[in-house]
Amino acid sequence: ADVDSGVGAGSVTVNAPDDAALLDAVRQAEARAREAGPAEDAAELVAGLEAPADWAEGAVVATSASFAHLAPDLGELFTAARADGIEHFGYAEQTVSTTHLGTSSGVRLRYVAPEARLELTAKSHERTRSTWIGTSGHSFDDIDLAEIDTELRQGLAWQARRIEIEPGRRDAILSPSAMADLVLNLYYSSVGRDAHEGSSVWSAPSGGTRLGELVADPRVSVYSDPQLPGIECVPFLEVGASSGFASVFDNGIALEHVDWIRDGVLTSLITSRATAATTGLPFRPPVENLRVEVAGASGSLLDLVARTDDALLVTCTWYNRTVDAQTALVTGLTRDGVYVVRGGEVVGAATNFRWNDSPVSVLGRVVDAGEPHRTLGREMADYFPRTEMAPLLVRDFNFSTVSRAS
Repeated sequence: ADVDSGVGAGSVTVNAPDDAALLDAVRQAEARAREAGPAEDAAELVAGLEAPADWAEGAVVATSASFAHLAPDLGELFTAARADGIEHFGYAEQTVSTTHLGTSSGVRLRYVAPEARLELTAKSHERTRSTWIGTSGHSFDDIDLAEIDTELRQGLAWQARRIEIEPGRRDAILSPSAMADLVLNLYYSSVGRDAHEGSSVWSAPSGGTRLGELVADPRVSVYSDPQLPGIECVPFLEVGASSGFASVFDNGIALEHVDWIRDGVLTSLITSRATAATTGLPFRPPVENLRVEVAGASGSLLDLVARTDDALLVTCTWYNRTVDAQTALVTGLTRDGVYVVRGGEVVGAATNFRWNDSPVSVLGRVVDAGEPHRTLGREMADYFPRTEMAPLLVRDFNFSTVSRAS
């Protein structure tokens, strides 16, 4: 809305509006925009985009048919597990998000994003053993339940032997899920304005940012692309409220491949057009998927285990929180399976640990890696489910203290 000395922005969220409710929401947003005063990120709206052929179609709705093969397959899995004294806990969820983006400059865009998500925890031996797996896809046709069952049972079997491991810095194999949570924490910390203002890990000590610096192992690349097969995401910017991360005034801008770290070098930071202009950084809007790969990597997580002489295998992490933004130091807990690897084999299970480490430092201490695998970060699954991560063997991961959480 036009206000004195500029343009104001306001945002309103409503549930399942009909045409009248939608119009009322727009009027409320306009009122909030006028009350807010001039927006710092105000810019000319995107224009000149032709409406897609499906613009006038309504929202796509998920139905019970989504579970047509999953439900009976789960029934068979539960029946077999019950006979073996295994209990399962978890949920399966199919959602379909339909985005219609329209602006007063004529933008009309629509995108349909189906998302299937499955998380299963298996417990046995009077719940003294516990393993977890989370995965996602566009539908449950993308999810191999037999493979998940095999992995859960394998984890329970590995826990038959307990090995006392003291806390400290140890080589660690981080599963794709554990990597997803670490790297997503770093992704959300990669705001260009914060780096420019000196408040993030990507701030240069002498001022400005660390763009162009070698910040990770030269084999490591982190990137986003809305067209990545299997983790496709909305290909245009759609923002409900402005932040340092993105601006409502940029709505409708096409999203493309962006390298955040390429061959170990910090290549991009997240900016809106407004923050790019004030900081002098390139315009790089956020994308809703993320992939980490390591040049020369090969094989699966188990192949990585087979190549490892001595390490702890971390299944997933939990309660991750940033401790120090300047170093991206994160603390968290391991959960549902920390395994002892010796001589290329899992020989038993350790306790859970609290850990303290920086994803930037972790990406610089890579010893070996597997191929990227679609995964689900346990901590960040609600916010960012579309990830493909390489499992990594890293030096000196900081298992700071023993955790009794189970």
